[in-house]
Amino acid sequence: MKPNVLFLCTHNSCRSQIAEAYGKVMASDLFNSYSAGTALKKQINQDAQRIMKNNYGIDMEGNGQYNKLIDSVPQCQIVITMGCGVECPLYNCDFKEDWGLDDPTGKPDSEFIYTIETIKTNMENLMEYVKNNYQ
Repeated sequence: MKPNVLFLCTHNSCRSQIAEAYGKVMASDLFNSYSAGTALKKQINQDAQRIMKNNYGIDMEGNGQYNKLIDSVPQCQIVITMGCGVECPLYNCDFKEDWGLDDPTGKPDSEFIYTIETIKTNMENLMEYVKNNYQ
């Protein structure tokens, strides 16, 4: 059975949404991808949405992604925090990792692209971890 992976960030509007999108595109054969936050913004960060769609061909909102709270996703075996200091001490999981990403919100497109590329690289490493530990 494929593990569930939760990408967790404070507002579930940018980094965690990008990670969920990449997980669905790159790793759907290995794991189920979810993102959530501990608080919500009204919508997915529109700069992240625009850059992911225009530069990478991934339409997060068009693919049905939306802002979610942590209690609205299924139990996940793997939890990846984005670097925003979100702690889930009561969340029971097999593996937890923090990707330590700065929030690009309000910054130039180059900062978003750097964050997106870093998430893609981290996703490749996560895929390898899942292959080695859940297959």
